[in-house]
Amino acid sequence: MFKAIRVTVLLLILVVVAGVTWMTKYRALKWDSTLDVVIYPINADKTETTGAYIASLKRETFQPIATLMQEEGKRYGIATNEPIRVWLAPELDATPPAPSFNGNVFSIMMWSLKLRFWAWQHDQFDGTKPNIRLFALFHDPARTPVLAHSLGLEKGMLGVANVFASQRQAGSNNVVLAHEMLHTLGATDKYDLQTTLPIFPDGYAEPQKTPRYPQDSAELMGGRIPISDARAEIPDDLTQCVIGAATARELRWLK
Repeated sequence: MFKAIRVTVLLLILVVVAGVTWMTKYRALKWDSTLDVVIYPINADKTETTGAYIASLKRETFQPIATLMQEEGKRYGIATNEPIRVWLAPELDATPPAPSFNGNVFSIMMWSLKLRFWAWQHDQFDGTKPNIRLFALFHDPARTPVLAHSLGLEKGMLGVANVFASQRQAGSNNVVLAHEMLHTLGATDKYDLQTTLPIFPDGYAEPQKTPRYPQDSAELMGGRIPISDARAEIPDDLTQCVIGAATARELRWLK
């Protein structure tokens, strides 16, 4: 009986959350007004090095994300000239709940709800109300040279991005953040999850290019610049990225 009540309550919560989520996304993807994206930096490894890097961050550090969206939005002819504004929140002294990948649907649903509740609890930004929240977990590259997978949730329009506390990698950090931001708006991955290679043609910036390789840019949701059939490179920054037609359709920039 207790289990049945718990499941019923959870389902009711999910119905309410789904309704709110649908309305929020519907309004966002009309693209007739600017979306406010707030980045919340988190010292993931609690080191002085990471803390010092976070202290050096400025809102301008993440401006290339807004610039890319403006340039690509203009290319696709969307209504607003400023698709997003990026804001920087104060450092957050908390870490989000770890994701559940055990394949249990109930566990995944619970984790999603916990993450959204956690995000609501720890939203310390005093400025504008965010449309999209990106929690950036910074890591000292000397201690963590390989980062865990980042996540962007369409439901709740929030992302959790693992990035490096390094000025040298600030550009590639923005690529990760922009990628997860587009996930929150309904864009899907366009790379092979096993090999990380972009999938042709949707994961290519220039699928019609002849010869096909090397490509000059990365499709943002493809994640890498294809150099050959078996090799692709991580872009240095967002100047090496574009939003392809398939992603534009998911964002409702194209029909």
